[in-house]
Amino acid sequence: MNRPAAQTAIGPMVIVAADQYEPSPLIRDPWARRMLPTGARMAAGAARLSVVRRSLMAATDKKFHGGWAGFLCRKRFIDDCLRAAVGEGISAVVILGAGYDTRAYRMPELADMPVCEVDLPDNIAAKTAAVQRCFGRVPTTVTLLPMDFETADLTARLSNTGFSRAQPIFYVWEAVTQYLTESAVRTIMDHLAGAAPGSALAFTYVRRDFLDGRTMYGAENGYHDFVVKQQLWKFGLDPDDVAEFLAEYGWHQREQAGSDEYTDRYLAPAGRNLPVSPIERAVYALC
Repeated sequence: MNRPAAQTAIGPMVIVAADQYEPSPLIRDPWARRMLPTGARMAAGAARLSVVRRSLMAATDKKFHGGWAGFLCRKRFIDDCLRAAVGEGISAVVILGAGYDTRAYRMPELADMPVCEVDLPDNIAAKTAAVQRCFGRVPTTVTLLPMDFETADLTARLSNTGFSRAQPIFYVWEAVTQYLTESAVRTIMDHLAGAAPGSALAFTYVRRDFLDGRTMYGAENGYHDFVVKQQLWKFGLDPDDVAEFLAEYGWHQREQAGSDEYTDRYLAPAGRNLPVSPIERAVYALC
């Protein structure tokens, strides 16, 4: 991933931080705002005013209709998958493309579990500074690992930091695959093909028909920006092809979720009448 891709780590966490001011936040995250850089932290703090939240939501949904709720729901879905896997014997967590994600710090289920946060060097440097600012130091259970998914050897880097594929690991791969080339995605899947029995994977992907320009899903502005202008989004899948794609590497799909599932499972019970973009979907798989 390149530097512009690294900068996309901030936006989704601003949304999580802003959502804390809603009467029924979809994710309880006391660290989302505090982890952010100064400017983003100020914007998220201003979102305590409903008019500011609505403005931020409108700006997001202008680019990706339903993107605001989609960002929140995908994170909630992955949280739920992770909690389930911890109860089934997962012994470590590896977050691929961690950005400003706060799971290692906000989820009590991970309090005593080794967590490796992997991301581009710029993102890891910023994350390290943020964690030290919030907690005084990086917790002993957390490893912050800088690497470029396009060029580095994930297997070697993880093994050198004590995260062996011999142990059952939960891999989080959220909002990353679309920024990679197919070659890089398959290189990471090659690593995951060697995962220990009992390992789990939660990842998101962008629909291929959107990347190909066949269906816009109300996101013409986002398509022009991320696919055409900046050429940041490169890889996508068709929902019906995901199970076969995973099977190539010894994984089987347990569940796949998108806009309909998010609405029924999270938004409706919370009384949140929000549109959800169907462009990005989430998958829970087992090894």
